[in-house]
Amino acid sequence: MGSGMGKTSTRGHKGQWSRTGARLIRGFEGGQMPLHRRIPKRGFTNIFREEYDVVNVDRLATLGETEITPEVLKKAGIVHGNAPVKILGNGELTIAITVHAHKFSKTAQEKITKAGGKFEVLQ
Repeated sequence: MGSGMGKTSTRGHKGQWSRTGARLIRGFEGGQMPLHRRIPKRGFTNIFREEYDVVNVDRLATLGETEITPEVLKKAGIVHGNAPVKILGNGELTIAITVHAHKFSKTAQEKITKAGGKFEVLQ
């Protein structure tokens, strides 16, 4: 009583936490289905997957540049961050441009060469 915490020592009356030796399993949520059992557990996440910033061929044509690099794309606001750039073949390309990127799809390669341009793979 002298501690100022009184009769129940801040444990309240009755209940699990008022008893000595009260323990719970990690992740216990008071009887509600725990989070680790609620979320789906199917599929596979590849930890070595490499994420690319994708850019379509039609976006390249709107830049008005003849030499396109990841730095040019970043300055134009098409690409964000430092992820490698992949060029995809969606859309049409009518001007001859030289594109430097980390990866190209087959259709993007065909459209760039068909328009009279060149593509160069960066490392």
